[in-house]
Amino acid sequence: MGKQKKGLTYAQAGVDIDAGNQMVENIKPLVRSTRRPGADGEIGGFGGLFDLKAAGFSDPVLVAANDGVGTKLKIAIEANKHDTIGIDLVAMCVNDLVVQGAEPLFFLDYFATGKLDPQQGTSIVSGIAEGCRQAGCALIGGETAEMPGMYHGNDYDLAGFAVGAAERGQLLPTDDIVEGDVLLGIASSGVHSNGFSLVRRIVAASKLGWNDDAPFADGLTLAEALLEPTRIYVRSVLKAIRNTHGIKALAHITGGGFPENIPRVLPKDFSAELDLNAIEVPPVFSWLARTGNVAPDEMMRTFNCGVGMVLVVASGQAAQVAAVLQEAGETVSPIGRLVPRRDSGVIYRGEIAL
Repeated sequence: MGKQKKGLTYAQAGVDIDAGNQMVENIKPLVRSTRRPGADGEIGGFGGLFDLKAAGFSDPVLVAANDGVGTKLKIAIEANKHDTIGIDLVAMCVNDLVVQGAEPLFFLDYFATGKLDPQQGTSIVSGIAEGCRQAGCALIGGETAEMPGMYHGNDYDLAGFAVGAAERGQLLPTDDIVEGDVLLGIASSGVHSNGFSLVRRIVAASKLGWNDDAPFADGLTLAEALLEPTRIYVRSVLKAIRNTHGIKALAHITGGGFPENIPRVLPKDFSAELDLNAIEVPPVFSWLARTGNVAPDEMMRTFNCGVGMVLVVASGQAAQVAAVLQEAGETVSPIGRLVPRRDSGVIYRGEIAL
């Protein structure tokens, strides 16, 4: 008889189970660091558990959100900087929960790559765990997929899934929004996680490399400045909701900017009148607009332009809400008011300082 031909292995097909197991061991301490009432299990099972009663809810309504990071990932990959992109992943999900008045409870991630590097994966999950700690939610599970036939080179992708809860009857927006309600804007930390296909086109046109000095941020490389994580507003906004009862609606300013996101939370018979002169625009947006020759209207429908969250507040409580947010570390400004509906859901007054 001839020699039996040696069979192929999964590792030879490009999937390293041992590397996956090593990553799970690496991230267990990170996952433990996100524990909160309602979640105290270990990862490694077939599903994550959460106890709503232990979290203090009596008659909760669950709210769920999922999102990714988009092509901001390409900058992290090309600059080989992976420790903060997980914060963006959490932020994009939990900020969408808190605008509905919900407290984020738990988070799950999906990490897909062509070739699993346990060190890189651990760095990514360290950012996810940091985002969960900032949001006060537990990282109760996730999935790591090594797919050499799907992803090439150093490419990887991330998706996140968050679940929150609010007591029945306390969801936002409220049903008492009226003409004259004030719009408060909370400052963003930068570009956040939207518009990066345009950002990358502008960077390519500028001929700058990721390791070059950022023209708009002293002491940082271009990659470091653009990878500034999305700000997580959960703790400050929940404090303002619970301590003032003056917040009627919230809009997370993501893709679509002001004209797409603010009308989503308003009754059909109102428009948001924005005072563009009141918006303090961070230097990164001025650089993008100037370098890419991007028109102001296009900037405001692509980027947050310095405002990461917009609040609709009863006019008599605007000062109180702003004070609570400022005490929690936010930069807050009155940026407009609600007016009877006109041709558009958002009306601009003045000029944005790009």
